[in-house]
Amino acid sequence: MPALTAGIQNQGLNNYVPKNNATILKNVISISANGKNTGATFYQNKEFTVLQDAYAIRWKDKNDILNDCHYLFLAGTISKAIYGNYEWTNKAGWERIKTDKIFLPITSAKKIDFDFIEEFIAELEERSVAELEAWLRAAGFEDYNLTEREQIALKEIDKLEYQIFNVEELFGKSTRGKRLKSADRVTGSLPFVTAGETDEGISAFIGNRVTIFPANTTTIDMFGSAKYRNYEYGADDHIAVVHTQRLQEDAAIFVTSAIHRSSHNGQFDYGKNFYAKDADTLNIMLPANGVVPDYSKMATIISAVKKLVIKDVAEYANKKIRVAQQVAAK
Repeated sequence: MPALTAGIQNQGLNNYVPKNNATILKNVISISANGKNTGATFYQNKEFTVLQDAYAIRWKDKNDILNDCHYLFLAGTISKAIYGNYEWTNKAGWERIKTDKIFLPITSAKKIDFDFIEEFIAELEERSVAELEAWLRAAGFEDYNLTEREQIALKEIDKLEYQIFNVEELFGKSTRGKRLKSADRVTGSLPFVTAGETDEGISAFIGNRVTIFPANTTTIDMFGSAKYRNYEYGADDHIAVVHTQRLQEDAAIFVTSAIHRSSHNGQFDYGKNFYAKDADTLNIMLPANGVVPDYSKMATIISAVKKLVIKDVAEYANKKIRVAQQVAAK
């Protein structure tokens, strides 16, 4: 049973617990009530339970029959009203937010216009699916069949031999970004990475003259959260950059996940920040060929995982497109 905690990744569903004695919820809006993502709001349309530091709300008037479109709109509206207005010392608990105001479309009779909401969300979904289909085609992901090598790699993944490696010994010393106050940032096109999960930590696009870090590298923020970057970027002083740029892209992605697994276990927070020196002492587990990392195997595994994910996305897009075509034909 998926369990909800305070967080923004995977819609806050970060653990699995037994169903026994669990309060099972479905078709509700969840709200994070703790941590740096307090106020993060999601629509949960599948069964889950609340573990800690979060809660769920449901539409009060039982005379209104709400569907997925309605709840998605409401979740977005609530998020716009509360997310970013609360913080660590002023958490978005129910008693604090329940009197906050949200904006909803209304009919000429001053009633909530649920028909408009449904049509609006359906139109957004149709537009997004069309954009997704175009992106899949442009990115060359129409063929998501696994190669024989990828099939073997996945089949034997539990048989891989791992070794412990030090990050500095593999990639050299990590680099710390440099502080650039919000007031000093000039609007431009360079992604500027800061600590946080929202938008992958990109807080602005700047035109300032700053150190430009190369694509195909890994960032680790002050909380120990690691992310792969396939583009050039700038970074503030709460970011450590691990120089994985010499690796093949899929191998670098695998390494990033190994770094995240080692660095993001709650050992770093507001009271104890992660810095570049911490990256240099970090030990990670990687598939090995003898005493050296097996980057080829890592790249093959990530390539296979990408295709599996893309397959689900492509099949979802195709299903939605067929439905839209059937509706249009009528």
